[in-house]
Amino acid sequence: MGQGGRMDGYREFAAARAGHLYRSACLLTAGDTHLAEDLVQETLGRVYVRWGRVARADNPAGYAQTVLTRAFLAHRRRRSSTEHSTAEFPDLPGAATDDPSLRLTLLDALARLPAKDRAVIVLRYWEDRSVQETADTMNASPAAVRTRSVRALARLRELLGEELGEYARS
Repeated sequence: MGQGGRMDGYREFAAARAGHLYRSACLLTAGDTHLAEDLVQETLGRVYVRWGRVARADNPAGYAQTVLTRAFLAHRRRRSSTEHSTAEFPDLPGAATDDPSLRLTLLDALARLPAKDRAVIVLRYWEDRSVQETADTMNASPAAVRTRSVRALARLRELLGEELGEYARS
């Protein structure tokens, strides 16, 4: 396959996966849409550079998700990542609008989790990844992922408190 054919394949892949990557990035960043866009752009750039190898892989979408998660975690390790200009979450384009108060409550609770806990929750329960896939994505052991999942879910329950029961009955 020539250079043009490879790039057509990348364009198709990027067009098909960008929305999904953006939604995952919005969850990872707890609603920071600007950072989510930056992470998706960085992810697609990294995938582009390695597209020849990625296209031959069994799961290019999984590779892109791994790159996104690692880019998010790397960003959170930077000292400048703790700067925030507002305490309110913007509306997320394309997000379900059935119950905005639920969405905002969940985003607020996710924002209060440490970055790695948030990544585990998004990968395991939003992306529906297995423990092993999550561990591979995060460069962690499966036991660490299981432990982090239990602790993160407990912390979410603690943060949501009475509100969790209210939303479960809705």
